[in-house]
Amino acid sequence: MYEAPDRYKRMISARLPDGESAAFSASMAADGESSPLRDAQLIARAELAPFFSAANVVASAMMVAALLGHAPIAWLVGWAGAVTAANFVAMQIARTHAITHVGRTGRRVPDSMLVGDIALRALLWLSLPVYLFQWLPVGQQVIAASIIAGLGIAALGLVVVLPCVVAWMASFTAGLCIALLIGRNSVPFEHMLSILFTIGVAIFGVLAVARWAFNQMKTNADVGSQSESASLLLQEYEQRGVGWLWQVDPENRVTYISSRMTALLGRPANQLLGHSLPSLLGGHAELGRKLLEKQAFNALEMELETTHGPRWISIAGDPIVDTAGRFEGFRGVGSDVTEIRQTQERLTHLANVDVLSGLPNRGRVRQLLGDALRGATVSNVPCAILFLDLDGFKPVNDTFGHPKGDAVLRGVAKRLVDQVANDGHVGRMGGDEFAVVVTDAQSRTSVEHLAQKIIEAIKQPYLIEGTEIRIGVSIGCAFGPIDGATVDDLILKADLALYQAKDAGRGVARYFSSELQSEQEDRVRMETDLRGALAAKQFHLVFQPLINARTQKLIGFEALLRWNHPKRGLVPPNVFIPAAEEIGLMGAIGQWVIEEACKAAASWPENISVALNVSPKQILMPALPNIVSEALARHRVQGNRIELEVTEGVFLGDNGLTLDVLKRLRSLGVGIALDDFGTGYSSIGYLNKAIFHKLKIDGSFVREAGTRPENVAIIQSIVQLAKSFRMSVTAEGVETPEDFERMRDLGCDTIQGYLFGRPLAYERANQMVLGLSNMRAAG
Repeated sequence: MYEAPDRYKRMISARLPDGESAAFSASMAADGESSPLRDAQLIARAELAPFFSAANVVASAMMVAALLGHAPIAWLVGWAGAVTAANFVAMQIARTHAITHVGRTGRRVPDSMLVGDIALRALLWLSLPVYLFQWLPVGQQVIAASIIAGLGIAALGLVVVLPCVVAWMASFTAGLCIALLIGRNSVPFEHMLSILFTIGVAIFGVLAVARWAFNQMKTNADVGSQSESASLLLQEYEQRGVGWLWQVDPENRVTYISSRMTALLGRPANQLLGHSLPSLLGGHAELGRKLLEKQAFNALEMELETTHGPRWISIAGDPIVDTAGRFEGFRGVGSDVTEIRQTQERLTHLANVDVLSGLPNRGRVRQLLGDALRGATVSNVPCAILFLDLDGFKPVNDTFGHPKGDAVLRGVAKRLVDQVANDGHVGRMGGDEFAVVVTDAQSRTSVEHLAQKIIEAIKQPYLIEGTEIRIGVSIGCAFGPIDGATVDDLILKADLALYQAKDAGRGVARYFSSELQSEQEDRVRMETDLRGALAAKQFHLVFQPLINARTQKLIGFEALLRWNHPKRGLVPPNVFIPAAEEIGLMGAIGQWVIEEACKAAASWPENISVALNVSPKQILMPALPNIVSEALARHRVQGNRIELEVTEGVFLGDNGLTLDVLKRLRSLGVGIALDDFGTGYSSIGYLNKAIFHKLKIDGSFVREAGTRPENVAIIQSIVQLAKSFRMSVTAEGVETPEDFERMRDLGCDTIQGYLFGRPLAYERANQMVLGLSNMRAAG
């Protein structure tokens, strides 16, 4: 393979016009620009020009010797001189082209000029031998033809320019054929065949070499261009401050390092070259191991002490292996990633910290708990998680606004940090929920003491912009890995304990136990059973009589919901109704109760009414009036025969929506009774809304009225209040004749209690109604 000298290769690879590959240079023959391939051709042509010219001159001298005595000496000398002069001039022109017509400023040498030069020299050389061939003796003809055939092989000096090879070989083949045609009768056949064989081999051999040489030069030009492009990119990589380059020998000694790295290390290049790279970079063990493995590595980060302070760098390297497979060191790139790491650390901090409180957020709390759990498993020292939920915080936001609510949350965070101190980590889970991870919970007493300290600290008043705000906190705690071996499990157990703390009256701490787990599992099973109870027709209504206080006659029933579970038996309403409300089933159950109550009322005389309870969540349903209206219409029941009982708790939420629903119900003619009056959120403010037609006195007042005079005074006040608002009064829980007489004398209109009947199944209640009707008919 032909390869141009280094000084020419640098010129070849120095340019790649418009970024194009030299592989396309063959398609550029028509334009006036040079190309890397054409540069290589001109340079190689100049290098081979002396060989080609010498071959021409030596061959002409051999021809002169063969023709001497058979042609005028002047002709021979003149012809040989002309050949020599022509080849000398052409050689000089080729060398000039290799200098003036290559590179970025070089102008392309047309193919016609190159081919024309070869054609003219071929014609000049062939002119005399072919002309004299017919007068030569047989011996001289064979010698002349052999020299012509041999000189055809001189086209090897032209292999870098394929058209020139074709022109030369075509000219000498034609000249030889003409000469042999002239001497066909004199030149022996075997000599003629030998000469033709020679020229034939020359033709195919030289053309094959020419194609091979052309492809090699094109490949070299492409590689040279790509290498130059890579070199320029690497220079730009360094100059633009993107990174720096390095190279080491097989002993890991630095053989090249960029100026940017020398500036970072604060030492000149001559103090770095020849020294071990790992030692220059602070003796980094991981880097030394990577270099010893002789495998490529990437993004190896390390901290470096520099004159500008600690910096973080990232380096990557690839092993250098020669063509024989010998390891010759490493080369690679590096960059200063200090700013990137600082940004990542800031982002990580933001991702793990609650912005409002500055405490670890939910995700970070889970990480801290995971770390504590792993430590507890290894050391056999339990950890703990305390879940905190603020009591009474929602009204703070609703009353004072979110800015003050946020200030309270920040105050809570500060108090928690002060109380926990070094005993654990405080985090905010979101909203008004916080958590404390205790890494050393070996002493349960210490954890309980910490929880109590937190409760006492949180309930102290908060002075926010002159406003005193008071809240509390409930705490649920679980110990790991005793109560749970995973983060999720432990959080679930602490959440169960917190639920129990809320249920226990708030402002207390509760700790997970197996009994609590059983209760929760039982609750989950009950909720699951509740979802299918309606479809399975497990609910039914019972009816407790309502008696007129003056006449002691039956005037209606209160419909009460019962759940007859196939395994649990009768489940108390105070157990399953809160669960139904929590899982969102109360709407569907309440609609069923309304339907069944209207159905029962439709089967009884018009003087018998039916009262039924409505939960606070049902009252907030805008569709409730439509549900009642449709049930009344479906069973053809007058609205005044249905009475809906609500508790005072309905006014703790959205009073506007509650009043709207109650007024729409009242417009249907339905009665609205206020149940358990005097036991809860008692206020006469909502009595003046013209929506209630009855007050029901709670049974606890009635039963204790015989022993507590103050209860009698309370009942008197309730009756007087009701009368002033033109409401009737029902006394619940009447169990003895004395209770009945007392309530009647105090002015109650309706009596309800075990004295006149326990809650009855529909069939028994129906018999009671029929018995009343029969008595009236008999009377």
